[in-house]
Amino acid sequence: MQKNEKKQERRSTYRLCKYTLMMCALMAAGCTQQNSTPLRVKVQGSALYVEQDQGIGTADLMEVAKEVLARMYFTIDKADFDSGLIRTRPLPGAQFFEFWRSDNAGADNALAANLHTIRRTATLDISQQGQELRIDCNVQAQRLSLPERQDSSSTRVYGMFSQSDSTLQRLKLNPEQQEEMAWIDLGSDKQLEAKILKRIETGIVRLSNHQSQITENQT
Repeated sequence: MQKNEKKQERRSTYRLCKYTLMMCALMAAGCTQQNSTPLRVKVQGSALYVEQDQGIGTADLMEVAKEVLARMYFTIDKADFDSGLIRTRPLPGAQFFEFWRSDNAGADNALAANLHTIRRTATLDISQQGQELRIDCNVQAQRLSLPERQDSSSTRVYGMFSQSDSTLQRLKLNPEQQEEMAWIDLGSDKQLEAKILKRIETGIVRLSNHQSQITENQT
């Protein structure tokens, strides 16, 4: 009689342990599935959209965006968290020997930057639309217009663009040229806008994966 009772007790304990292990396995699988949910982020035109319920907020987007711009050698002129606005200072276009830079998006822009004096200013606007955070990117390009100095003699061609003479070349402009010098608007640089947003998207996905890994380690 006692042997039967011990057998039943052992069987009950075994079943209890078995069910407990099964429940733990199911709970772990559920947590893994929840943490492995891919971040829903997409780029459409000159805007990037991120679902806000993925653990990524405005502050995260601003930090990622500022890091991306800094890596592209932009200098931040204004970063306002309350309005979600990031604006850079004008960045002169990279020259052919500056192979480490990436602000000339596309062969046509690279050619223009080497033939002319080009500068670009990037503006990012972060806003909330329903359950999504949106980043609008606008890059304005400008070209320097430097008027020639009208000289009556062809022997003074050295002074067409600066205060130079036949023995010394100077970078200082003539007073009348300084007055007429101007930056001509070239409009939006769509290729650079897409490049910036793509890099921000990559940075956001990397940040989300890092946060998910920390959560998994804690559980």
